[in-house]
Amino acid sequence: MAGDKRAIVSSAHLADGAAPALSELEFSLTLAASAYQRWIARCAAAAGLALSPLEVLILHTVRDRAKRIADITLVLDIEDTHLVTYAIRKLERAGLIATHRAGKEKLVAATDAGRDFCAQYRDIRERVLAAAIVVDGPDGAHLSEAADLLRRLSGQYNQAARAAATL
Repeated sequence: MAGDKRAIVSSAHLADGAAPALSELEFSLTLAASAYQRWIARCAAAAGLALSPLEVLILHTVRDRAKRIADITLVLDIEDTHLVTYAIRKLERAGLIATHRAGKEKLVAATDAGRDFCAQYRDIRERVLAAAIVVDGPDGAHLSEAADLLRRLSGQYNQAARAAATL
């Protein structure tokens, strides 16, 4: 690394190849993903419900408009449909979503209770997380740049996953 800054990696053997900074990024992604998953679950608990991160994400996805399960898996980039169907069953039993058929398609929509939960979650997120980001940064432009970078990297990792599946 430049200057006296040392890379923080979880596996040095991955950092000695063609793209050493990639190992540093991957370790940071691991930490960020874990922190984000923890945040989602804890914010849901603060809003009054013990939900898994996936359940919360599904609920937010269908809050405004009913969606097909295939659309939910596409939006959330989930390969294992059974994880989504299990989470939907749990959310339906909790009264947070309702399912109905439109022809052969099963549609998933938030109930009033589900939308109320999403509103409480949003309020807690604004108070606890967004307020801290506004004070300490990064600013909106940097957040948007990071989001763009992560979307591009997601595409590269998905392409690499497809290539690895053919080996």
